Amino acid sequence: MLAQPRAPWPAQVPVTVRRPPPRDDASAVVTFIGHSTFLIQTPLGTIVTDPVYSERASPVVFAGPRRVRRPAVNFEDLPPISVVLLSHNHYDHFDARTLRAIDSRWHPLVVTPIGNGRLLKSLGIRRVEELDWWQDASTSPVPVTVTPAQHFSARTPFDRNRALWGGFVVTSGNRRIFFAGDSGYAPHFADLRSRHGRVDLALLPIGAYEPRWFMRDIHMNPEEAVQAHLDLGAEHSIGMHFGTFQLTLEGIDDPVIALDAARRAHGVAPDVFRAPEFGESFVVT
Repeated sequence: MLAQPRAPWPAQVPVTVRRPPPRDDASAVVTFIGHSTFLIQTPLGTIVTDPVYSERASPVVFAGPRRVRRPAVNFEDLPPISVVLLSHNHYDHFDARTLRAIDSRWHPLVVTPIGNGRLLKSLGIRRVEELDWWQDASTSPVPVTVTPAQHFSARTPFDRNRALWGGFVVTSGNRRIFFAGDSGYAPHFADLRSRHGRVDLALLPIGAYEPRWFMRDIHMNPEEAVQAHLDLGAEHSIGMHFGTFQLTLEGIDDPVIALDAARRAHGVAPDVFRAPEFGESFVVT
């Protein structure tokens, strides 16, 4: 993979920074901050998923994938965070600097798959609930279930798969929101529908998928993301994990273009599964 040429990305793409809208009477308001970071405002508390505000997805500040789009919601404009959903320990999802800043400001509960608590506690974060696949959080103010994903974990060459990875189902009233984390395409999307019923909104990764011989087991491409949407029976889906960090070979706009083609091939309407604008909010009624 390292020997293959990468499509050129721009050094920077302008982003219109927005403030999260009020939730009012909605079951949830979901705002796309960038990459895999969403703000989910519910009546029982506000959630942030895989929060990354750092300039690089890396253990160091001077090297590693550099973001080309800034976070679409300023950190200072975030409402009080009640729960952090942390899908796994890769640097583009588990950002120590951001997690410390969130913990310092709000001391939220961090819900994460088993094995990630030791690293969180080494950062000084004490409110952690580790769960296996299909387990429900017992201390979260918002109902949360950890779900399977097909991926892997590692932060160094010596800790591969020592911690689990997963997605999450968030329940708000009678609505269910599914955050997939990172995943290749696999039967767990259909399994989730069998166990929990159809989801109202699915947040599904569509980027970082080339070359397929290397990435297919751990990252879906847009065609597979549309199939996951269909497996879930989702009323609506939103793409994520694109256009922020250049992690693989495809061009910056390729995931959005390929999503449109996959949608058309499967007869999925544009407003049913879409790639969001950075900073865009979605109301779940």
